[in-house]
Amino acid sequence: MEITGKIIEILPERSGESARGAWRKREYVMEIEGQYSKKICFVVWGDKIDEFAIREGEALLASVDLESREYNGRWYTDVKAWRISRGEDTQTGPVKDNILDEFPSKVTENVVLDDEIPF
Repeated sequence: MEITGKIIEILPERSGESARGAWRKREYVMEIEGQYSKKICFVVWGDKIDEFAIREGEALLASVDLESREYNGRWYTDVKAWRISRGEDTQTGPVKDNILDEFPSKVTENVVLDDEIPF
């Protein structure tokens, strides 16, 4: 899944030790523009924190995986980024105002308008 937006907040890096060794993660809040803008918090793990070098105010395209897990009867969901793209990849194309623009002209020529219906 891919999400496109602007980084509005970078949360402090967290780290610790698990049975598999040391770990570190950092969470980022991205705002997605639209009629009703949304905020999504995603996480980056390990060395990818340094590799991605995400900065506040950047417009990005984030490739993410969604994963949920249950713990003590409650469900927790992570949005994990595995690739970050900058530049032209973050631009979205223009929104089509008219779906008929996508069809060949021969299809639109045969469209029956409401005032032409015989009943």
